[in-house]
Amino acid sequence: MDLKQLKEYLERLTASLSEKNRQVLQARLQGLISVFPFNEYEYILMFLLDKGVLTFAEYEKLRKSYVSANRYAELYGLAPRIFGEMWHEHLMELDHRFRKPDKSLDPNYDGQYDLWIEGVRVEVKACRAANAKQRGNLVEKALRYNSKEPYWMNFQQIKTGMADVFIFIGVWLDKIAYWVLSSEEVRKNKYYSSQHRGGIEYQIGITNRNIAEFDAYLTEPHKIGDVVIEKGKQEK
Repeated sequence: MDLKQLKEYLERLTASLSEKNRQVLQARLQGLISVFPFNEYEYILMFLLDKGVLTFAEYEKLRKSYVSANRYAELYGLAPRIFGEMWHEHLMELDHRFRKPDKSLDPNYDGQYDLWIEGVRVEVKACRAANAKQRGNLVEKALRYNSKEPYWMNFQQIKTGMADVFIFIGVWLDKIAYWVLSSEEVRKNKYYSSQHRGGIEYQIGITNRNIAEFDAYLTEPHKIGDVVIEKGKQEK
């Protein structure tokens, strides 16, 4: 169940309300002020529970269905900077060999890359898949992995000379994908292009049309450290 299906489900339940209660709900929603975690959906569910249209058992079933299909929905609500930086800690939790770089590990370190692992310099980039045809905020545009809707995850500010290996992370409502590429593999990728005319930063775009071409770089979470080390040492 995605957000669109949830809306349709709630609309069907709302239609079973009495005319008076439908008007009351509509009027209250028009003037509703939402503050996380109290939003429009929470209000509708509580209204339906109060009017006896929805039982608590049905609510629990609905919640379980939605959460299981949208386990990473909360990541779409994060501010860009927080979303981008959270993956450093995440990767260090996946493999404790990953460390935050400093001059004791790399005398030449000056903030050029994100992580260090056994002498390999690692840059981390993350994007969220969002419906390119739909208007609205990022949460409303969020997609599941098997969606047929168009999306473009643009991994930007790439400087291949600053790192040995790149970890690209793609996020969907129900899946997180990890692609591990050496600096050379990034430079040779046909989707690698200049981000700005005459600039020194580059980008790679993964879309619904070309994602299969990156399957060779897909890496299971528990293998990321080993793959990074193997590819990094080939760059030395």
